[in-house]
Amino acid sequence: MPAKTMDELVSLCKRRGFIFQGSEIYGGMQGAYDYGPLGIELKNNLKNAWWRAMVYDRDDVEGLDAAIIQNKHVYKYSGHEDTFTDPMVDCHECKSRMRADHMKDIKKCDNCGSDNVTEPRDFNLMFKTNVGPMVNEESYTYLRPETAQGIFTNFKNVVDSTSRALPFGIAQIGKSFRNEITPRNFIFRVREFEQMELEFFCKPGEDEQWHDTWVKLRKQWWLDQGLAEENIEFEYVTGDDLAHYSKATVDILYKFPHGFEELEGVANRTDYDLGSHTKAQEEFGLSAKVKKNEHSTTKLAVRDLEENKQIVPFCIEPSAGLDRGVLAVMTEAYTEEELENGSTRTVLKLKPHLAPIKVAVLPLKKNKPEIVEAAKAIKNRLQKLGLGRILYENTGNVGKGYRRHDEVGTPICITVDFDTIEQEGAPVTIRHRDTMQQEVVNTADLPSFILNYFVNQDA
Repeated sequence: MPAKTMDELVSLCKRRGFIFQGSEIYGGMQGAYDYGPLGIELKNNLKNAWWRAMVYDRDDVEGLDAAIIQNKHVYKYSGHEDTFTDPMVDCHECKSRMRADHMKDIKKCDNCGSDNVTEPRDFNLMFKTNVGPMVNEESYTYLRPETAQGIFTNFKNVVDSTSRALPFGIAQIGKSFRNEITPRNFIFRVREFEQMELEFFCKPGEDEQWHDTWVKLRKQWWLDQGLAEENIEFEYVTGDDLAHYSKATVDILYKFPHGFEELEGVANRTDYDLGSHTKAQEEFGLSAKVKKNEHSTTKLAVRDLEENKQIVPFCIEPSAGLDRGVLAVMTEAYTEEELENGSTRTVLKLKPHLAPIKVAVLPLKKNKPEIVEAAKAIKNRLQKLGLGRILYENTGNVGKGYRRHDEVGTPICITVDFDTIEQEGAPVTIRHRDTMQQEVVNTADLPSFILNYFVNQDA
């Protein structure tokens, strides 16, 4: 059963080195978290799984890593300067600040009940910064609030360097920054986070089909990461909730400990983005309403061979929060089991490809040089398979080691004992996380056993 409360996850993350409060030794900083030794492994594994699915497994997607700091005109013409705001209300009594669209009554403070509150005011969510030695109105720009704009501004560079034709996509994973007024629910809503975004470009008229296709593909990918179908819902965004650039948006919701919330959005952005950043906008008959661009130097268009003319493609955007993804897979994997002897164990039943530690090698006796040497040799041999982190752990207490690795999601533990150094074939004991079953495998057969295990488990 998935984690029932956020406190369970927060406790596990701190205790086992997944996630820590940012700047904790100075009292912390709201909306900022640091990924510890196991957290960074889990995070990287989820990123790698997304990159493989988007770029390596497909023949119509290229990768990109654009700069975090970009020309301020990017955010002028993207619409972020004008529209990337939240309506805020301040309470004069308790000094709290709240989002108006989240309040029960915008005339009464949710925290203290006072009616001494301000009228809603727009608050821009972008972090403003200065570039260069002079601090003035001409030197400012912003930390990017999303990774997408770097994809749009590099559209022609990618097309020219790869000779891509429609339909095709550009994928990117990177840091984004939003000055959230009320960060909350652990790493669900934070000020610094990573996004996994794909901008998939297609011909106008084919956009609705591609939008539907990507909604289905993205749901299946999350299922492949271990999320249960009953914990996933679709929300079809309509009316005033629909972004100004969007023709249609479907939010993929996951049942976090605090309820169903957005895990990923899949938006049909039409020709808004490339149309906003292109020069000579009047030549293309754009369907989206865009601000007149007086600064772009490049036409962001491709030739439609059927109609023999330049067109600005439509764009389908599956955009997922990596941090929310980490929270979701940890929520789903968190399990408390009652054992036959009446005791309980906590198990993080992560998919093997996501596990921070793929295999733990434990010598039965930490003060027996022959056993320790054999265990280290096995660890080094398995590390060369390239599966991820293989951990040699010399604590001398195999039982406690098993429980610890259950809790952090290690799929396989290997125990090196006296049989390993005394018997022919140097057998070791394989212990499986989910079933706790054990089997004996000769050392020479270990690499093929481990490889087959991970291939079959993640197939």
